Amino acid sequence: MFIEFTQGVDLAQIVLYLFWAFFGALILYLHRESKREGYPLIADGVNGSVRHLEGFPSIPSPKTFLLPHGGEVQAPGGAPKDTRNLPLEKVAPYFGAPFAPTGDPLRDQVGPASYADRADEPDLLADGGIKIVPLRVAGEFHVSSRDKDPRGFDVVDAKGTKVGTITDLWIDQAEFLFRYFEMKSKGGRSVLIPVPVAFIWGDKVKVNALVGDQFEHVPTTKKPDSVTLLEEDKIMGYFGGGYFYATPERQEPFI
Repeated sequence: MFIEFTQGVDLAQIVLYLFWAFFGALILYLHRESKREGYPLIADGVNGSVRHLEGFPSIPSPKTFLLPHGGEVQAPGGAPKDTRNLPLEKVAPYFGAPFAPTGDPLRDQVGPASYADRADEPDLLADGGIKIVPLRVAGEFHVSSRDKDPRGFDVVDAKGTKVGTITDLWIDQAEFLFRYFEMKSKGGRSVLIPVPVAFIWGDKVKVNALVGDQFEHVPTTKKPDSVTLLEEDKIMGYFGGGYFYATPERQEPFI
């Protein structure tokens, strides 16, 4: 009986169709799961209103996630909405028109200098310790003898003007990498400079991202020996924005 049934059915083709159905369902599931954060999208509406877009497939039902160091978060819908009143205005009335800053874009941290509203808590190690700390706290780490120790070096800006002195290095204890130079500015502020935007230039540390007094307005940390995720994003955004906003010439086209 079974043999007679299978003689009129292409089992290989049925298996292929089942695989296609499974693979299509998997793609749909993964695409829907990818909408747990960042959705619904906010788009221009009519007369200054906004539209909330979900697209297909729809946003998944809320799910609770347990955090590795205690606590839980629900997604979607668990994070508070960003209610910052940003100093920006549209350059034209049509849909999708870009926004232009209305004040000091670097200090207001908009556009290329913007940041995400992340948790105002430090990133942690697997054992619960703080991940990024200065060498004065992480005594088991040191600068390799094959490299220059920049502590005590002058910091110069994009124009070669001295803006401060390196006082310490901040290390990522999980990745064994230096993440920040700590600088004492000419105004007496303690400033963290991301390592990727600085380079050791002889016996100086050169930072092309900013000029002059802009170093006096770098976002700071609320604690002297730790940096939160929010503070890191603000610092990165400020230096990143400097490559566009530090001088008027940088905002002009290259061609």
